[in-house]
Amino acid sequence: MNEVGLGKALQLARLSKGLTQQQLCQRADLSYSTLAKIERGAIKAPSIFTIEKIASTLGIELSDILGNVSGLRSKAPKKTSKSGIKFVYFDINGCLVRFYHRAFTKIAFQFSISSEDVETAFWHLNDAVCSGEITLDEFNKKLSDYLKIEPINFKDYYLSSIESMPGMIELVNQVSVDYEVGLISDAMPGFIEALFEKKLIPHIAYEAIVDSSVVKALKPELKIFKIAESMSKEASSDLLLIDDSRANLAAADKLGWHVIWFNDTDPKDSISRIKTALEIR
Repeated sequence: MNEVGLGKALQLARLSKGLTQQQLCQRADLSYSTLAKIERGAIKAPSIFTIEKIASTLGIELSDILGNVSGLRSKAPKKTSKSGIKFVYFDINGCLVRFYHRAFTKIAFQFSISSEDVETAFWHLNDAVCSGEITLDEFNKKLSDYLKIEPINFKDYYLSSIESMPGMIELVNQVSVDYEVGLISDAMPGFIEALFEKKLIPHIAYEAIVDSSVVKALKPELKIFKIAESMSKEASSDLLLIDDSRANLAAADKLGWHVIWFNDTDPKDSISRIKTALEIR
């Protein structure tokens, strides 16, 4: 059995149910360190009884997990669009959720400082935390020190500021019927899990979740797109990236991906263009 593949299959199953590692451990009566090691492939021969316990806790069949393990997957092929798209990657911020910039305003108001100063400090540190160079705790401390305010937890401000992009939960569910679907996001550690937990992004069986803080690479770097290609198990010409960043789209386009720009100020039009490209009514 491919242990790394098994770990990824378990992680995707957990995320699809909107559970953090801590929540699954509590429900399955499993130690956090054991689950973390299994998910990253560090345990070479996890007990089948442990895997069965995890599957039971998630409310899915053991065969469903094993069916997603590299080398064991046996699924009927899904649709290929006329342009050759087989796999769709969705960005998160600006595509599946919006208004996270409100967090800057909330921090500024609470501490009577300039929102521009908050945003400047945020972007000064964002790449480091999203790439896993620093931890979230380190980010919070550096942000607070930079702004000369008492310690804060940026994650709380973020989660209280965002909302699901209108129409996108329905669209992702529609797309997943005909195509393989994945997520690719520049995200702080644990943020994607929190979005699942709060039901702000769709709960489907994603084929791949490319979290920058996990893979240690950011868009529009070549590395993260190569990782996404590998996780999709498709050729670059089979992949579609839906993203609100022109720079990210340009990078994917250079690798031969299909790309669609998402305009978060007009999600209805963006959804219409996506449906047209994917031949979805």
